[in-house]
Amino acid sequence: MAADPSQAGQARAAAETAARTAYGRLIAWLSARNRDVASAEDALADAFLSALETWPLRGVPERPEAWLLAVARRRLVDRARRNATAETAAPDLVRQIEEAEMTANAEASVFPDERLKLLFICAHPAIASNVHTPLMLQTVFGFDAARIAAAFLTAPAAMGQRLVRAKAKIRATRPGFGEPGRSDWPDRLGAVLSAIYAAYTAGWDDPAGLDGVRSGFAREAIALGRMTSALLPGEGEAHGLLALMLHCEARKPSRRDMAGDFIPLSRQDTSRWDRSLIAEAETALRRAIECGPPGRFALEAAIQSAHAARMVRGSADWDAIVQLYDRLVTVTPALGAQIARAAALAESGRADAGLAALDRIDPGRVSDFQPWWATRAHLLAEAGQREAAGNAYRRAADLTADPAVRDWLLKRAAML
Repeated sequence: MAADPSQAGQARAAAETAARTAYGRLIAWLSARNRDVASAEDALADAFLSALETWPLRGVPERPEAWLLAVARRRLVDRARRNATAETAAPDLVRQIEEAEMTANAEASVFPDERLKLLFICAHPAIASNVHTPLMLQTVFGFDAARIAAAFLTAPAAMGQRLVRAKAKIRATRPGFGEPGRSDWPDRLGAVLSAIYAAYTAGWDDPAGLDGVRSGFAREAIALGRMTSALLPGEGEAHGLLALMLHCEARKPSRRDMAGDFIPLSRQDTSRWDRSLIAEAETALRRAIECGPPGRFALEAAIQSAHAARMVRGSADWDAIVQLYDRLVTVTPALGAQIARAAALAESGRADAGLAALDRIDPGRVSDFQPWWATRAHLLAEAGQREAAGNAYRRAADLTADPAVRDWLLKRAAML
């Protein structure tokens, strides 16, 4: 029986939507119960393949996510039965899965969401610390190895090997990868927050909302940020991360004009900023500060709050922003923080000091780093070094993946 073309299109669209919006939840649900991330991914892949074969003929189910989950669970049970038959000494995964099914609704997990639970499981101390965040990005958010490798400036093959080893570790020591107790949370929180923020920035890089997958990352990250801050009300960095994401999200509509052209922060129309998100961000920031000395995320949120003050003042307080960056680089001397501090120095009227700060950064770290070249171009232009600024703008454009930002940089170069 041949599928109707329109029904086939609907089925494909429904499967794509489910992959975009529910992949992380489904993997979290499956792997949090059988402690085997790789098997969960394989089973879910089989479920999506089955959907693409079945839905065009029978129609899209009323609840596609539930349909996919049911099929993936059956795949896990079938695979476990085959393994138990082939290896009598193997753990009885069939019993584990079926018992989990029967008790799933009765389990009193302290985690409000399976994705959040899996984030904390992936931060297990038995897994190398440099794999915690990449593993979370793949298993919970559905990043592929190439996207993760690009975020961590690592070769895709090397990152893929790290992830395979981490999943093998989970499979080999499955009983030790249960739901972490409250005493485990503080040691694992940093990696969890880093993964949530990495997922958010992947979505933030799609300001026009043209890439549904990346936009979904931003929404999912904010939802997990809200859950984490509610679960750990005494952890300032959880509130700080939520405040940072909300401040950035509030400005998202103003980052492009009606023609789709890029608009830098200093030229954005503050009337297009989302007041309700900014108010929520300010509440989260106050809670972060009440928890004690601010960490990285709280300081970054405070910087965004200083920018948001432009809605009232009409201009940003750049001296205050520089002071916040001074504190931030002492907490985390990250490359992005150092470059942003140099830009803030220039905005406060100290372009020469900003250029000097850029020049102090190891050239090997910034030769292919777009933000360094874009910032340097702006500061050279401010200092009147037009030819050097034009060259730097063109170099920044060459390193830019976003077409709108590339066009803006090339226009700046042409103006010089």
